[in-house]
Amino acid sequence: MTTNKTLYQIALTCIPGVGVMHARNLVQAVGDEEAVFKEKTKILEKIPRISRRVINEIRNPEVMTRAEKELLFIEKNNLKLHFFTLPDYPQRLTHCIDAPIVLYSKGNIDFNRTKVVSIVGTRNATDYGQRSCREFIQKLGERFPDIVIVSGLAYGIDICAHRAALQNNLSTVAVLAHGLDRIYPHTHRNTAVEMLENGALITEFMSETNPDKHNFVKRNRIVAGMADAVVVIESGEKGGSLITADIGNSYFREVFALPGRTTDKMSAGCNKLIFDNKAVLLRSADDFIAHMGWETHKKIAQPKQKELFLNLTDDEEKIFNALNGNDGKQVNTLAIELNTPVAELFFTLLELEMKNIIQALPGGVYKLL
Repeated sequence: MTTNKTLYQIALTCIPGVGVMHARNLVQAVGDEEAVFKEKTKILEKIPRISRRVINEIRNPEVMTRAEKELLFIEKNNLKLHFFTLPDYPQRLTHCIDAPIVLYSKGNIDFNRTKVVSIVGTRNATDYGQRSCREFIQKLGERFPDIVIVSGLAYGIDICAHRAALQNNLSTVAVLAHGLDRIYPHTHRNTAVEMLENGALITEFMSETNPDKHNFVKRNRIVAGMADAVVVIESGEKGGSLITADIGNSYFREVFALPGRTTDKMSAGCNKLIFDNKAVLLRSADDFIAHMGWETHKKIAQPKQKELFLNLTDDEEKIFNALNGNDGKQVNTLAIELNTPVAELFFTLLELEMKNIIQALPGGVYKLL
């Protein structure tokens, strides 16, 4: 669904030399996306790090022409546009410093469900990897029918994850490295179409964007950022899955890796992630669920008196209130609820731990003592 702001939201991504962080600063400085293009030049000149060249690019009529063309494509193909300030944008991404300001999607899904898992791996998947992938997704689906499985529609583990989700009636999202005017690889088109009923295709790239190599690296940060955890099923010593795992760690996501024999080429990357303490060893879905703090049994929460902690700072009190009356929350969920970057949140959580008010659990979950 488009709004009267949609054209300007698209146009922000068409300005040469203006990346996602620069665009965010522009919007914040002038108030909204439309004002970026309509504000007086003398106002734009006062914005820090905005050069005369950037202002000239903003004024370039070709920027709006390209945005108008994309808007027509969106409306003609019934696509959705997700702007980073709006609630339908994947909220887990909002705390990633390099997240896209605009995402385009086709399908039918809420990207902000309570549990989202990204599953990635080699294109040269073995029988062991594919079987493990299918079993893991099946078990997750049995426990959490509302879970969302995210991957990249590539050969190997990616397409195995999407198809396993569909077979278990789970929602699945494919993050693409190109525009929504094409499907790559073409052989996965039928699966992509099947995903639209209870899932989505999503991308930051406009139409007419080819699946060039560098776009896959950019795509990987979305795969990592829009989920609670990144699971690497199989990987060689080098590959995109390892990049996704590193990005996941930088975003404070939980990263898991399926171990394999030391002699197995397609397990070398996973084994190294585990050896380097960059990933948790994935033994089973039950272990994964326990580590993530997703156990479904509920304990009776003991009421706590806030008066006992009169020395709480404002930030600490916000966290206390968010955790009060439940069995704990994952740090990314807290970040979204409190609208606080995860990196900042960790400092306050540490202070509360030192005051013996909260307890840190596996999977980045925190609860009141």
